[in-house]
Amino acid sequence: MSEMSIAMIRTEHLTRKFGDFTAVDAITFSVEKGEIFGFLGANGAGKTTAIRMLTGLLAPTSGSATVAGFDLSTRPEKIKQHIGYMSQRFSLYEDLTPRENIRFWGGIYGLEKSVVKEKGEQLLASLDLIDVADSRLSSLPLGWKQKLAFSVALMHEPSVIFLDEPTGGVDPVTRRRFWEMIYETADKGVTVFVTTHYMDEAEYCDTVSIMVDGRMAAIGTPDNLKNQFGVPSIEDLFVRLARPS
Repeated sequence: MSEMSIAMIRTEHLTRKFGDFTAVDAITFSVEKGEIFGFLGANGAGKTTAIRMLTGLLAPTSGSATVAGFDLSTRPEKIKQHIGYMSQRFSLYEDLTPRENIRFWGGIYGLEKSVVKEKGEQLLASLDLIDVADSRLSSLPLGWKQKLAFSVALMHEPSVIFLDEPTGGVDPVTRRRFWEMIYETADKGVTVFVTTHYMDEAEYCDTVSIMVDGRMAAIGTPDNLKNQFGVPSIEDLFVRLARPS
């Protein structure tokens, strides 16, 4: 088995119910090492619930999953140690500086102070943030914040990183640069699991899935899905499946 064929995320009939409501309905898929996996779906489709399970924050009702080689039901704490997470809504603390955020999250990830300091300076330099390293994060442009949040989520060298709508609200140029960072990360062997509402971004993924009413309605490479459903773009496919009316 080649390195690239190692499944870093694998689910089998993964299900989560809340009372009589089934939020995630028996989804089965796998994501390989170094793969960029696009997880699409309209609001309420079950994406957030699925991500909460895969990140060890929510126990499944039935089915099984492994993330970074660890079983979701028996070793959720080990999963948390081997993944990174970034959300559009919450990643860094606005009232702290970039340097303080790096120091704080490095401690949360269990890194030694000397490692945090070394990696932090490298990170600030690579993002051209040295001059604003001691300014409050709230004073920085959104694009800078997002790139910093992404880099901080990778400080502990996770096997898998979950990106929940990471480019929401940023300009097209910043979005393109962010995706360059995603490609660079995947090239290093990190598995990238990303949700987005920008359908053009879905075309950048190695594999795309579309959730509809808790079920996985389609999964495959962007080109294969477009050929299978006879549509010119992933956006057209999304509209057909998620909003058939």
